[in-house]
Amino acid sequence: MAEVMTMPRMSDTMEEGNILGWLKKVGDDIEPGDVLAEVETDKATMELESPYEGKLLYIGVKEGSIAINAVLAVIGEEGEDYAADLAAAEAEAKAEAGGSSDDPTPNEKAADNTAESENSNSKSNDPNESGSKNNDSKESGAGSKPEKPAQSDEHIKASPLAKSIAKEAGISLANVTGTGDNGRIIKRDIEEYIESGATGPSGAPGAQIIPNGEAFKDEPISQMRKTIARRLAESKFGAPHFYLTMEINMGKSVDARARMNEVSEVRISYNDMIVKASALALRKHPNINSSWLGDKIRRNGNINIGVAVAVADGLLVPVINNADFKSLANIKTEVKDLAGKAKEKKLSMDEMSGNTFTISNLGMFDIDEFTAIINPPDACILAVGSIVEKAIVVEGEIQIGHIMKVTLSCDHRVVDGASGAAFLQTLKEYLEDPVRMLI
Repeated sequence: MAEVMTMPRMSDTMEEGNILGWLKKVGDDIEPGDVLAEVETDKATMELESPYEGKLLYIGVKEGSIAINAVLAVIGEEGEDYAADLAAAEAEAKAEAGGSSDDPTPNEKAADNTAESENSNSKSNDPNESGSKNNDSKESGAGSKPEKPAQSDEHIKASPLAKSIAKEAGISLANVTGTGDNGRIIKRDIEEYIESGATGPSGAPGAQIIPNGEAFKDEPISQMRKTIARRLAESKFGAPHFYLTMEINMGKSVDARARMNEVSEVRISYNDMIVKASALALRKHPNINSSWLGDKIRRNGNINIGVAVAVADGLLVPVINNADFKSLANIKTEVKDLAGKAKEKKLSMDEMSGNTFTISNLGMFDIDEFTAIINPPDACILAVGSIVEKAIVVEGEIQIGHIMKVTLSCDHRVVDGASGAAFLQTLKEYLEDPVRMLI
């Protein structure tokens, strides 16, 4: 019996997926656990594995957006009649999504797939080319539709991830030299091309120049950006934010960090110290380590700190679990590892879940002060600015101090002003005298 695969919900906030490319083509033998395609979710690029064994008989969406529970593929025995199973699955998906009756019928799609299968022997064996859109059999019935120019990005050998990164950066694959097998373009080639500062023919990556001299670029919205927009809008306009800003004299932290890095096997950063100090301050102020759940407030026992990481298409927030029990060296190692995965969109759902407090640090970009939007389900987020040398008064004398501004965004449904201020005061004590973190 043919098995119909539908689009699974690959993250708790996922509303739809984006097929970047198929690694298998119609007619291939499939084993359970085989990676069929690469799918972009709202949080990461993930591999879609098959739970079934058999031949890949049908591909529902070759590239682009696909709704949750929509038909992905059919796997069964060679020559098996799967039209009835496909029709039932598509009818169920259409009913859930409120689909239009103008959509192609399952039998029409099955006929298209059969024509494609008959012509599959004449196609390239490159699995990435099977991910491109091909309606030849539907247009002519004999696969006679003229092919696109040889230098079209669609026909250039490249991994799905490389294609995705190039598309986001507005780079034509024709300008990139591949270093993979048989000249295949891989992720590293795109990154090196971007780092080289090279541009496309227009002189500005992705820019489209029209006759009157105006330049514009219309970018499709990724699943990640859609989710960021939706969740932050819900947070900003659903949770009553208020903000508390405090200056912290980081002089002793500057000295302590320099001494630690003389003996530490890993290089401790100020951000690592802020994560540790925040975790210890949360232990003393559990009201800040809370979540609003609509009909109740959850006081979280574990202190799991999300660290906002900027990636090409927005922000990801990997989580440092039980941060209050970890050393600065452990925090550094974990943050570095998770940040690397975030930039490659390789974080697992577990690595992005369970946060009880979030830190967003823009100090490395010379931002003195800013306010951040709360990252649900947290009740608070800490925005960290840069450390600035400025004149301060110490015991009646003017000295040069290292001042850092932090702003705590609070959900007023959970946290009151006095509670937020008390937390910041404790955070200040830890960072102004870091020896306290060792007690």
